[in-house]
Amino acid sequence: MKKLDKKIVCLGGGNAMPKAVLTGLKKYPVKLSAICAMLDSGGSAGRLRKDYKIVSPGDIRRAFIALADTSPAIQELFNYRFQTGELKGHNFANLFITALELSTNNYEKTFQELNKVLNVSHQVLPVTLDNSNIYAILENGKVLNGETNIDIPKHNGNLKIKKVFLRPKAKAYPKAIETINKADLVVIGPGDLYSSLAQILLTEGITRALQKSKAKKVYICNLMTKYGETNNFTVLDFVKEIEKLLGAKLDYVIYNTKEPVVTRLAKYKKEHPELLDLVNYGKELARDKKFIGANLLSSSNSIVHDPDKLAKVILSL
Repeated sequence: MKKLDKKIVCLGGGNAMPKAVLTGLKKYPVKLSAICAMLDSGGSAGRLRKDYKIVSPGDIRRAFIALADTSPAIQELFNYRFQTGELKGHNFANLFITALELSTNNYEKTFQELNKVLNVSHQVLPVTLDNSNIYAILENGKVLNGETNIDIPKHNGNLKIKKVFLRPKAKAYPKAIETINKADLVVIGPGDLYSSLAQILLTEGITRALQKSKAKKVYICNLMTKYGETNNFTVLDFVKEIEKLLGAKLDYVIYNTKEPVVTRLAKYKKEHPELLDLVNYGKELARDKKFIGANLLSSSNSIVHDPDKLAKVILSL
């Protein structure tokens, strides 16, 4: 298959998938479709969702910005966050998307206008337009309500998450299903397992479409684990949970094999105390051909995926 013919669908939310996957793959002659999580309940996006009864603009915004082909000034504008006044904490792009949704009362038009403004030649889609929330049941029986309560635990974060579900049930956006049906490759992650990726895979119609699709299914494992969600997880633990949510086996798992230097890791953990170590059991994983290990670390001081390295591994499949 020529790269030009490849239709790649990327599932995710937050900053991880757009920055790690979309920014690298958009440099190649492939057709990208990003299917985004829509159930943010905290921050600017959560406030706008609550105030205006809309789906969350947060993850859609990140995908559009990652795929944008526009001036640095416009990029900075869409990333701008107000620091004072009544708009304190709000991101300009979230406000812009919300205003588009309210003025057009048509999500199709909203996405079309965003494509024009940001000069996006790829496709960004919501996983659902239904107003739902993600819930998590902890090992002690306590139920967490909403993405932000899973993402930023106010409870004892050492308690394991036993199950996640959506309430009320959310139906997949029809174009998201169509896109999966036509895909050659589906990339899941990286991203927070329960507060981000799970809400996509729990949306009605998504896993059924993925199971029926002839596309190869690839999971990009996180570089680190997260307090309150994936404490003490190994690469295999992540894969087990993704396959359970997916209801099917993955074709490939891409994971990082490069250990960051101790000083770099310590500095990053100080900035992000919610992030914990990940064990990859490299020798064990190397026995299974579906596990693809590589040095995926960025050369920056942050412990993040290098989008160019990751793109090359993805396109080699």
